[in-house]
Amino acid sequence: MKKLVQVLFSLIFLFFNQTLLYSQKGEIAITQSIEIEKIIEIKKELNKNSSMLRIQIYNGNRDEAKEIKEKFEKRKIDSIVDIVYETPNYKIWIGNYINQLEADIKLLEIKKYYSDAFIFRQKNKQIIEEEIE
Repeated sequence: MKKLVQVLFSLIFLFFNQTLLYSQKGEIAITQSIEIEKIIEIKKELNKNSSMLRIQIYNGNRDEAKEIKEKFEKRKIDSIVDIVYETPNYKIWIGNYINQLEADIKLLEIKKYYSDAFIFRQKNKQIIEEEIE
């Protein structure tokens, strides 16, 4: 009798164990409305036209701007570094940040080297960027 109970218990245990192992397999089908895709496309277009946050680390003459840009690029803090001329000064602008949090995090890192750095929202007008040889 004791043997029979052990065999039944073992069979029941194996049966439930096998069903639990196979119950994790399955397929997921996601159905998405066409309207959602349209909204995503509209959002992408809006983001193209919206102004981005940037960080300015320098404002002054051309020679110093060139030197500071080279030093900044060697530190590899950010890959986007532009020298911009706005009469009468040259400015060094860093990055293109989508949200304030992303810009704030990068600003904390940059302030270790450039204490006067600040975040600003770039205007949508075209800025002439000078390519320095």
